[in-house]
Amino acid sequence: MDESVEIFARKVFVGGLPIDVTEDEITSTFSQFGPVLVDWPRRPDTGAKERSTARYMTGYVFLVFEDERSVQLLVNSCHKEDDKYYLFVSSPTMRDKPVQVRPWRLDDMEFMLREDMPLNPRRTIFIGGVPRPTKARELACVLDHLYGAVCYVGIDIDPELKYPKGAARVTFTTEYSFIAAISGRFVHIPHADMSKRVEIKPYVIDEQMCDECEGTQCAGRYAPYFCGDVTCLQYYCESCWDCYHYGEYSDKKKASHKPLVRVGDQTKVLAHPPHHNHLSNNKMTSNSTAVVDCCRHTDATTCFTVRCSQHY
Repeated sequence: MDESVEIFARKVFVGGLPIDVTEDEITSTFSQFGPVLVDWPRRPDTGAKERSTARYMTGYVFLVFEDERSVQLLVNSCHKEDDKYYLFVSSPTMRDKPVQVRPWRLDDMEFMLREDMPLNPRRTIFIGGVPRPTKARELACVLDHLYGAVCYVGIDIDPELKYPKGAARVTFTTEYSFIAAISGRFVHIPHADMSKRVEIKPYVIDEQMCDECEGTQCAGRYAPYFCGDVTCLQYYCESCWDCYHYGEYSDKKKASHKPLVRVGDQTKVLAHPPHHNHLSNNKMTSNSTAVVDCCRHTDATTCFTVRCSQHY
């Protein structure tokens, strides 16, 4: 094995720990593979004076190693059973309890049907709340079975630790499969012995021009909104959003559409466009001629970011 090649994330899930195990006992067991930090999922503050190492928990922790090679050593020392890894851990009340060690393989973060296949970002969906053990290939199988034509799956990972963040992007080869997926809105992803229901949204692409005016109505600035309704599926500047959702080209159904925006790595659905300054859609509908053009701002990006942050 080439030790210079990274195989795993530096962050590792360990489950099934004795309920009374302490940080010292966990560190003693796993530091033999290299310097490690114990990341507790919950640190109860009871106010009681306990042993400084006695942080009782619910049976699992995350380990963060300084070096990825430590994870390789850990995995090689584990007992493997049915594609699961186990290591023995002791506590004051239990000796040599087998606990599950769940490393994340970097190869599992992406799935591509073919390396040479072009990817259309406009046929891409965003899924949040993905169980962290879910592999890209597993997610591809679920969605391909439901909607067909999955050509790419990317699991979002932390750039430093390279551990899954709980979100994914999925690209389809056909418009039909893409629309079927966003129309379905929810999907059940297998997780352990259960399944988790997660929401499907269109993936919002950065730096897109308005599909209607191509920048002519907003001084060439990028479109802040995407309409994910299957009757639209377009990027809009603020002026064109109002024109096509509340103006002469609109109807009651279009007036109920909600804009999607990109916030960091997430795709968020807003109750109403921020540039309406908290006016309700009903008021905008009743006054269809009141088309708001916020493109007059000299710094539209800053303006949009400040207003958008008020809605989360």
